[in-house]
Amino acid sequence: MTHKTFWDDPYRCELATQVATVDGERVTLQATIFYAESGGQESDSGSIAGLPVLQAEKLGRDIVYTLVAGHGLQAGDAVTVRIDWPRRYRLMRLHFAAELVLETICQTLAGVEKIGAHIGEHKARIDFALPQPITPQLPALQARIDALIAANLPITSAFADVANERRYWEIAGYGRVPCGGTHLRRSGEVGRIALKRKNVGKGKERVEITLLDDGTSPG
Repeated sequence: MTHKTFWDDPYRCELATQVATVDGERVTLQATIFYAESGGQESDSGSIAGLPVLQAEKLGRDIVYTLVAGHGLQAGDAVTVRIDWPRRYRLMRLHFAAELVLETICQTLAGVEKIGAHIGEHKARIDFALPQPITPQLPALQARIDALIAANLPITSAFADVANERRYWEIAGYGRVPCGGTHLRRSGEVGRIALKRKNVGKGKERVEITLLDDGTSPG
């Protein structure tokens, strides 16, 4: 089972580890900081032993990486994993912005149901089953979310169930939400955001989220 160092320290962008298994172009590692797409959050971008990772897949409790043909790696080889930190940090910021949007909408609108989500490097979206447009609600929702961000509240990210790798994030007094993504330390790191409603069909509402500033990691 791959040890997910990205949960221990999501701000780490380089890791020395060893190859666990090799099956043609597909390899697994003993430990990794390279996140594979899950829960709507896109995979990291980066390299293993200086070789670009073409694909990262979550398979059970392992993460399988596809490298170029003829990579030459063997089980037991010492390797260095590097990720594209600017991309990871934007994904983390947009991911947590989306989490705040989702939780705030669920707390505010009775009977709302999430039916889809995607977090990319430049935009995030959440789709809801709603019989009426969410547009009139957006100013109040954004004001509440902006206040949570401005308060720069500490974010707890931990295991709810270690054996089954079930994790959550929590802001005290606001909510505890199941999620296995990579999370920020404080809500203020999200920075300024914009929310936009998009019509994607009858009974469906999409809220798109974009970052309005670059943001800087607290180190």
